[in-house]
Amino acid sequence: MLTSYPSQLPPLYDTAPYIIVGSGIAGLAMALELSKHHRVILLTKSSLNESNSTYAQGGIAAALDLHDSPELHYQDTIMAGAGLCDPEAVLSLVYDGPKCVRRLIEVGVPFDRDSESNLSLTREAAHSRRRILHANGDATGRAITQTLIHQVINSPHITVYENHFGLALATINERCCGLVALYQNEPRLFLSSAVALCTGGLGQIYGSTTNPSIATGDGMALAYLAGARLKDLEFVQFHPTALALPPAPPFLISEAVRGEGAILLNGKGQRFMPEYHPLAELAPRDVVARGIFAEIQKGNQPVYLDLSKIPPATIRSRFPNIYETCLRYGLDISTNPIPVAPASHYVMGGIETDLLGRTAVPGLFAAGESACTGVHGANRLASNSLLEGLVFGSRAADYLKEQPVDIPEISEQIQIHYPKRYTEYANMTDDYHRLHELTDNFLGIVRNAAGLQYAKEQLEKNSPAIGEFTWDPAYFELQNMLLLASLMFDAALTRTESRGGHYREDYPQPHSDWHKHIIFYHSTKEVI
Repeated sequence: MLTSYPSQLPPLYDTAPYIIVGSGIAGLAMALELSKHHRVILLTKSSLNESNSTYAQGGIAAALDLHDSPELHYQDTIMAGAGLCDPEAVLSLVYDGPKCVRRLIEVGVPFDRDSESNLSLTREAAHSRRRILHANGDATGRAITQTLIHQVINSPHITVYENHFGLALATINERCCGLVALYQNEPRLFLSSAVALCTGGLGQIYGSTTNPSIATGDGMALAYLAGARLKDLEFVQFHPTALALPPAPPFLISEAVRGEGAILLNGKGQRFMPEYHPLAELAPRDVVARGIFAEIQKGNQPVYLDLSKIPPATIRSRFPNIYETCLRYGLDISTNPIPVAPASHYVMGGIETDLLGRTAVPGLFAAGESACTGVHGANRLASNSLLEGLVFGSRAADYLKEQPVDIPEISEQIQIHYPKRYTEYANMTDDYHRLHELTDNFLGIVRNAAGLQYAKEQLEKNSPAIGEFTWDPAYFELQNMLLLASLMFDAALTRTESRGGHYREDYPQPHSDWHKHIIFYHSTKEVI
């Protein structure tokens, strides 16, 4: 066992013009496009099939219908973002989106169609038009990623390394030149001309989340430790309707179910969302999540999603994944309401990038949920996440194709930005439990200064660990989550207002002074 990081570089394992970390829609799209020009290394910490994108149920939004337009999609996205969207980023999303989605259709993604073979478009919360494409009912993410994965594994110019955990970025003269990954608890060095982090979100920071176990924010932590900027970390989206049926995990019940006519009822059998917003169940996610939370706090629980207005045959055909999952836990949703509760789902913040995926570190790019492009502002519009990964992963690839390739050689100038160690290896179970208690209780749907300050102080009691450790990815996942949680508490405490996915009961209204962003950079905090 080791007591500190080794001073020498890990053994060099492979080199390529481009390294992409992550196998969601952003990483797959980037890899396929770049492989048309140069060799690509694609690293993923689990299997190729495991990513947040794979679990996306609702669909992918794009203005393809004759009664829709990019302008309307733009307006809906801006409205949901509560004043903090970057207009240029949103324009890129809604205008590039249709052509990117058409490319998915061309490569064989089996989007659902009606009896006349037209694309079957649905509507979700805060969308003014039916513009959501879905595949296999509620398995859109899986259908998209499986199609792209098939292309990746058949590409002679993409080398895939599964079960490789991205541990630390490498730089030469402050330019990213590769990374260290762990495979079977051994470090390997990979060098490249550019690195793209498409590593997904950080939902596992919370005890209750719809995210898979891989969503531990690793890419964000790696980027921050190498000098990149993290932005908007206080804005966390809690999906209003996760299955609340212990011992079942908080499985996502897609927004599309409400889009098809399902309504929310409290424990007294009363519909309550019209009291909280004119759009009722189709209000923005933060509003619906707080409505459910308020009913639970009032004691009007459990809260149910009532599908009785949807024909049973439609339920089984439109939502086969949800239907089968609930049935495994003894619940037939074609005849019974679904008990639901909010769970952490998506972080609007992440690694700050420009519209080409570039970060503050030359040679380092980011796309997908790990990035903060400015598209989502304070609150993401439903089904814009897959679209963002696709659009901005493609934009980054288009930029990189035009840049010269310069793969470095092994050199004493290479610096490895290893994670900080906050806890002892032996205490991992207790530390996970403590982290989840703090985030679930004080960084959830409703926040206040006292709770945020208390939790921040509890996390800061961690002193750098000096005990032994092994090269165990699970240990470093925890260190990454502790780092990010500390920054998130700091950001949430700093923003003394309520906006989008950030709600402070001691500051319940948005404030004009807070049309600003909180950015963490090299252990400093900026409000700009």
